Amino acid sequence: MGILDDKVAVVSGAAMGNGWGIAKVFGREGAHVAMLDVSDEVFRAAQAFEGEGLRVSAYKVDITDLGAVKEAVDDLAKQQGKIDILVNNAGVAKLIPFLEMTDEIRDLHFNVNINGAWNCTKAVLPFMVDRNYGKIVNISSVTGPIVADTGETAYAITKAALWGFTKALAMEVVGNNINVNAICPGMIDTPMVRKAVEEIMPDDPQSVIDIMASAIPTKKLGTPEDIGELAAFLASDRASYITGQPFVIDGGSTLPESALSVME
Repeated sequence: MGILDDKVAVVSGAAMGNGWGIAKVFGREGAHVAMLDVSDEVFRAAQAFEGEGLRVSAYKVDITDLGAVKEAVDDLAKQQGKIDILVNNAGVAKLIPFLEMTDEIRDLHFNVNINGAWNCTKAVLPFMVDRNYGKIVNISSVTGPIVADTGETAYAITKAALWGFTKALAMEVVGNNINVNAICPGMIDTPMVRKAVEEIMPDDPQSVIDIMASAIPTKKLGTPEDIGELAAFLASDRASYITGQPFVIDGGSTLPESALSVME
């Protein structure tokens, strides 16, 4: 018996990275997982999960298009008869100094990271309200609300906004037996992180990963499955008394007062 047995979940940005890890853990915990992604890779990921015996369905969807999101969600609800869980995971992160940031790149962050979560919630929430039950998990970040590095202004704004969205929505739907919480990952070993590292040092990207890990108290990056385990708990009935809260999962990276405390 899994903690998500017979639940129906929607996970955006599920083709790779944290979304992939969330979908995998949800499937192992007994949920039917609808994997949404703008990339064709979502079909290959779903096929691989099916090969493991997980119950999944794949939808190629641009979450900035509300009509397309509604079409996919309506199809899922028709096929499964309900929707219990939504994870707003899809996001983009382009590290560009503020004065070099174009309006187009700024708006891309807003459209995917904020409007995408808004659209998915708009499409899914009516099914939850009708059944007086639901769990929504928004993937925010430590970046923006807690910490930030150079070039992260657009990304940080959008991830901080998801904190506010989480709290306000939680208050709106608490009377409908719907829980809304946020996960705030630190440094997770995802394809997005690996790509960024390769751009920094293409000849030896692992050395950059090692340096990053050395600055984290646990001395390692997290995994997408780590995010999945926390998301599964928050999406389960075990977390029924938790709502409107952000949960940091960062290996302790935001704990040190100075770099001296993590030096070997």
